Amino acid sequence: MLKEYKTIYEVAGPLMLVKNVDGVKYDELGEIELADGSVRRCKVLEVEGSTALVQLFENAAGINVLSSKVRFLGRSLDLPVSIDMLGRVFDGVGRPIDGGPNIIPDRRLDINGLPMNPSARDYPSEFIQTGISAIDGLNTLVRGQKLPIFTCSGLPHAQLAAQIARQAKVRGGGESNFAVVFAAVGITFEEAEFFVSDFRRTGAIDRTVLFTNLANDPAIERISTPRMALTAAEYLAFDKGMHVLVIITDITNYAEALREVSAARKEVPGRRGYPGYLYTDLATMYERAGRQRGIEGSITMIPILTMPEDDKTHPIPDLTGYITEGQIILGRSLHRKGIYPPVDVMPSLSRLKDKGIGSGKTREDHADLMNQLFAAYSHGKEAKELAVILGEGALSEEDKAFAKFADLFEDTYVRQGEYENRTIEDTLQLGWDLLTIVPAKELKRIRDAYIEKYLQPLLAKKAEEAEAAGTARE
Repeated sequence: MLKEYKTIYEVAGPLMLVKNVDGVKYDELGEIELADGSVRRCKVLEVEGSTALVQLFENAAGINVLSSKVRFLGRSLDLPVSIDMLGRVFDGVGRPIDGGPNIIPDRRLDINGLPMNPSARDYPSEFIQTGISAIDGLNTLVRGQKLPIFTCSGLPHAQLAAQIARQAKVRGGGESNFAVVFAAVGITFEEAEFFVSDFRRTGAIDRTVLFTNLANDPAIERISTPRMALTAAEYLAFDKGMHVLVIITDITNYAEALREVSAARKEVPGRRGYPGYLYTDLATMYERAGRQRGIEGSITMIPILTMPEDDKTHPIPDLTGYITEGQIILGRSLHRKGIYPPVDVMPSLSRLKDKGIGSGKTREDHADLMNQLFAAYSHGKEAKELAVILGEGALSEEDKAFAKFADLFEDTYVRQGEYENRTIEDTLQLGWDLLTIVPAKELKRIRDAYIEKYLQPLLAKKAEEAEAAGTARE
């Protein structure tokens, strides 16, 4: 029998103080019954002696401290999980909002999860194809990796997130065993409608579990949404043996909610007003991704965060960069040129890319080609900067070739359609086609055997076409 307390002492914004409680624990779930019989949910944030500080999931309007009563449920917030979650849309606390029936659960799992034993982790080493050349070719995503996307306000990160969710797949016949868990945190109603309608229209919803938390939902729900998504991912990956890609957008909204709750609790603030435990809190989410020895399934994570004031040193991207294995950075300069997706490949990095490419995973020439494309693009950018200062006449023929390469690289390799899904073979072929612009003697990062196998036929074809065009003009 649950005890009911009519000892609500104070309600201040999203917080409520309950006195004379007994046996209440941190993170315990509670229910507040109002005088009209309606019930609202809350969570214990702090217990000091016989006084409990609770956070409301809904707003405090209508709570009368004299006539309302509280009962604590003896458990933390959990999620009912089942394979039937695939194809469904839930709110930030796991309630279906797509008009379908409630899930009949196989299990109910604590949303905080269980820490993964570091010694049980398996090293990420298998390629995931996103269909986006700037990621697959240059900053490869590996199964079990945490690879965030750093974006700026106004850039098309929502479209990019939806494209990755639609197109991502594992290679080698495991497509049917692949699922996406998508968590939209603190977004507008229009954005939520975009994700749901896009997934339904393209059929991607059939393999997706979608959690949406709107900007006008309570802060405590925003804090629980990513954990709901990760709990669903852990069930699909470690209980059902599926390969799960978790996409969370936007981590900045999550951190802002964390700061709001911290300020309401009058905690001593850290950098930029964020709580001092922000690093630890983010790590409790990010480190739930990975692979476990002896278990077929895996969790790969792409958290998306908007850098406040486009500042990479802001606490949210800064701490995320420490915990995760690289970052994909979207750049304003590319966006101004009309390039989608505006992936700035030079500062972007996937620390595990070398483990997921090569013979048997993508193709034998991938690593050499990737290094050469980086080098050629960097050379081309430097040549273009030099031309701005000294004029194009000051450039050598090689510099002009690299400058042309940089322009074409952005226009054909980085740029692609929102619904254009390139295979890794398409991406690699596009890279070799671009390298025909650069003098062959400058290709110092590719083995001669690969040049002979992949580049020479392209150069021979190009020479034949030029000869035929010359003959036609005569």
